[in-house]
Amino acid sequence: MIFSSVFFLFVFFPVTLLLYFIAPWKLKNLILFLVSLVFYAWGEPVYVFLMLFSIVFNYLSGLEMEYYRREKNEHWLKICFWFTVAVNLGMLGFFKYYGFFLDNINVLLPFDIPYKELALPVGISFYTFQILSYIIDVYKGAVPVQRNFISFGAYVTMYPQLIAGPIVRYSDINEQLSKRTLTWYKFGQGVAWFVRGLGKKVLLANNIGAAFDAITALPADERLVLTAWIGALAYTMQIYFDFSGYSDMAVGLGKMFGFEFVRNFDYPYISKSVTEFWRRWHISLGTWFREYVYIPLGGNRVSRLKHVRNILIVWMLTGFWHGAAWNFMFWGLYYGLLLLLEKYFLGKYLDRLPGIVQKIYCFILVVIGWVLFSATSLSGAFSYLGNMFGIGAHGFIDSTGLYYLAGNLLLLVICFLCATPFVWKRFCRLALKKGFWPSIIATVVYSAIFIFSVAYLVNATYNPFLYFRF
Repeated sequence: MIFSSVFFLFVFFPVTLLLYFIAPWKLKNLILFLVSLVFYAWGEPVYVFLMLFSIVFNYLSGLEMEYYRREKNEHWLKICFWFTVAVNLGMLGFFKYYGFFLDNINVLLPFDIPYKELALPVGISFYTFQILSYIIDVYKGAVPVQRNFISFGAYVTMYPQLIAGPIVRYSDINEQLSKRTLTWYKFGQGVAWFVRGLGKKVLLANNIGAAFDAITALPADERLVLTAWIGALAYTMQIYFDFSGYSDMAVGLGKMFGFEFVRNFDYPYISKSVTEFWRRWHISLGTWFREYVYIPLGGNRVSRLKHVRNILIVWMLTGFWHGAAWNFMFWGLYYGLLLLLEKYFLGKYLDRLPGIVQKIYCFILVVIGWVLFSATSLSGAFSYLGNMFGIGAHGFIDSTGLYYLAGNLLLLVICFLCATPFVWKRFCRLALKKGFWPSIIATVVYSAIFIFSVAYLVNATYNPFLYFRF
């Protein structure tokens, strides 16, 4: 089940919202826990048992670590911690990566090791990282252990951010699990966030994504330079509006239930450097890797050689977290090298350039990165990149390229505008102004976005969600 579906909008969410609000305060976490399990089990019933095992195992592990801490038994505290981390990463590794490893081993061996492909549990990368944030923080003594099983289960399974984030660290939500405010103002904010995200996903991501799918379906030797660039730009916009739209919906749903989740995107396509881009893109993932991998490795307070090592480790892991394929590994390495180049060589020269030149530089590198990310194989990624720069392309421009340009130019322009603060920040300022007309304008705009989104979904046959596979 995804948020941008008619069933969720008109059946599942209204019912869960009604149950949540009529329940007394002491039962709200229980309602949230149970409906989240139903939400998760809707598409993959068997994997709800994997999630329940994770909840019970990590809840007990947290209590055990607290016991060893209270008894001042550092030896068993460390054993318990590392065993718990190993079990969580082992489950993630088995379901997400074992096929990848066996495929590569089979390439090296003179015979094949047969295996059965398993469906990837939806959102396993996200909820595993959330669980690890709890385990690590309890181990370090940064947060108190959660003794209420229902509250812990609600944290792990909370369906607004279960399958696509943002990755909510336990330290950010610990107090909210026991005390949070439910007001009509916050509920209204949540509705605005949700509708805005729904519009991003349905009206922008879905429509521009159809163009990308059509272009990538073309044989490589029939793809022109212009067509390849249109496809790359289309995917660049699709993945932003798809993922940020879903994150906005998650933030909005959280507000409606009284929670405050971290904002996951901050207009990343206006960045002037790759370094800035990664401060604005998937903020919760970047924060997780910084807090739990980069800083424990020493961060940048080490020698240059060790700093290079730390950056490359973090970005190889970032790429591998996104998927079990070599193109994801290469994508992570690509960004790690770019960040190092900006840190030690390019940064001082970039700062001297006009702002618009810096933005173009960053945007082109990001587009190239998304080609690596979107490909189904590393060879396919290099083939597509070659088409973009005239290598192996059928030519520069022809009637097919002009057809795709004419058919998608207006939508691309709208996407570019909506990916900047120019549209949304100005509208939000207007919507927050006191007075009759600002309220009327905001109501009309949000109502129109919702109505058009639903109208699209009623007849839609194309409604993918890109981050489902992560």
